[in-house]
Amino acid sequence: MTDTAEPEILFEKRGRLGVITLNRPRAINALNHDMIRAMSDALTRWAGDEAIETVAITGAGERGLCAGGDIVSLYEDAVSGDGSASAAFWFDEYHLNAQIARYPKPVVAIQDGIVLGGGIGISAHASHRIVTERSKLGLPEVGIGFIPDVGATWLLSRAPGELGTLADLTAGSVGAADAIAIGLSDTFVPASSIPKLLGALERTGAGEAVTLLAAEPGESPLLAARDWIDDAFSAESVTEILDRLRAAGDADADKAAAAMMAKSPTALAVALESLRRAAGFTSLEQALDQEYRVSRRAHAGADFAEGVRAQVIDKDRNPQWQSVNDLDATAIDTYFQPFGDELGLKESNNV
Repeated sequence: MTDTAEPEILFEKRGRLGVITLNRPRAINALNHDMIRAMSDALTRWAGDEAIETVAITGAGERGLCAGGDIVSLYEDAVSGDGSASAAFWFDEYHLNAQIARYPKPVVAIQDGIVLGGGIGISAHASHRIVTERSKLGLPEVGIGFIPDVGATWLLSRAPGELGTLADLTAGSVGAADAIAIGLSDTFVPASSIPKLLGALERTGAGEAVTLLAAEPGESPLLAARDWIDDAFSAESVTEILDRLRAAGDADADKAAAAMMAKSPTALAVALESLRRAAGFTSLEQALDQEYRVSRRAHAGADFAEGVRAQVIDKDRNPQWQSVNDLDATAIDTYFQPFGDELGLKESNNV
């Protein structure tokens, strides 16, 4: 059965608050193209609606805000299409990410439960990013032969030390305290208080409502492990990172190395380069432009289709990657070459 009884995305005005609810709970609210376009249209309307002072983004069901994009459609386009449908999806998705980041009104994203991939894109660029004790945030792309996108390279390249590089290359998920430490989230609010938060947003400003219900998230395990993380993930290649992890003499470093070894070697090499390049950008839009080029080329490669087949379609969890570890600089550079058609985003240094 599929979520067809109700609209896949809901829009509601509650007092001063405009609420966007992703409404595919059985799919953990995974984003499809129609949802992205509808969300962007609503944000455009509400930007000029004086009755709405704040926008909230939330997800239906108990499992999470959003498990990412519609991977199956991207896979089908990779194996039997020409890539144009996927390019159109990313074009609109990345414009939505930028729209949220530069929105003229406060946007409160409720990052409760699972928030992965595309879910990061619609929440981590918001002005107020709320995590709970149930939050699990992550960028799992390298595990399916893809590269972290939706503006994640902009965010992760600005995390303390090399915490963002670890998140980028290990494809794991993090809890509330680590999500705040990395820079994907801002404020911890207990899950039981989320209804109160939404109620407060109907009556008062976002800053006041969030401050009223904020609580301590606890200590960040990643911040406590900065020594070995920064040492290993500051290396210039995937091979050197793995060597340093194995030499660290730390159980968590060993786990990070094992996690990386299971991922697409090509995706790891391109993801590392993508992150390093994004560190020198001056706007989110630059990162999204780069991600658009990289995503289209990764989608055309063999590892993406194989990764989705193994993890999502056949679920044998045994992808047969088509590539070797560190690509040479020329091979990596091809992923970053411009297309004739680009996103055309207007840069903003205030994002």
